[in-house]
Amino acid sequence: MQTIRGILFDKDGTLFDFQATWGAWARALIAELAQGDPVRVRAMAQAMAFDTDAGRFLPESPVIAGTGREVAELLAPILAVTADTLEARIASAAASAPLAQAVPLRPLLERLRDAGLRLGVATNDYEAVARSHLHDVLDLFDFVAGFDSGHGGKPAPGMLLAFARACNLDPQSVLMVGDSRHDLQAGRAAGMATLAVLTGVATAADLADLADAVRPDIGHLPELLALF
Repeated sequence: MQTIRGILFDKDGTLFDFQATWGAWARALIAELAQGDPVRVRAMAQAMAFDTDAGRFLPESPVIAGTGREVAELLAPILAVTADTLEARIASAAASAPLAQAVPLRPLLERLRDAGLRLGVATNDYEAVARSHLHDVLDLFDFVAGFDSGHGGKPAPGMLLAFARACNLDPQSVLMVGDSRHDLQAGRAAGMATLAVLTGVATAADLADLADAVRPDIGHLPELLALF
């Protein structure tokens, strides 16, 4: 970790607590789309592997690491609409999701920037939604990409390698930080170091084989990188 010059973050489950943010979003989205039809509620919740009573995603949920397009394609047959139509509604709902920061972001990101590190975000969300979610700290990032930014989605390494190019960094000097196997697989494919955090749905046991380190949350980065 002593050779790290850049840090690339996943967004949901990494910068923001996944269940606290997206559990509330999913409840609201399902209620809006179902329009009072309990059959549709059950079908959408089952497709998303979402516990509507607890307001939490199950570990096997395809939403956790999926793109917005994949969620639209998952739900469109249930609602008898096109994925294109539904994708726009999902993106709109995502942009106004009630965000819960995993840790206070600005103090942490400023500390990392002050140490000379380049910072980026690579998310399977839409780039525009990511920029909206990050508006309070967007000035601290050198790079933000979503699955729709032209580099592909994770677990492919396209977004990660684009960050390295944009910041003129060797991929081996970049740390990929994420809460899902998709994040860490992308990091491995890009030749980057990987850090797993547990503010998503996955456990340490789920992620350890793909991670160079596992920490409870991104607040442990200064200690990991020896930024004293």
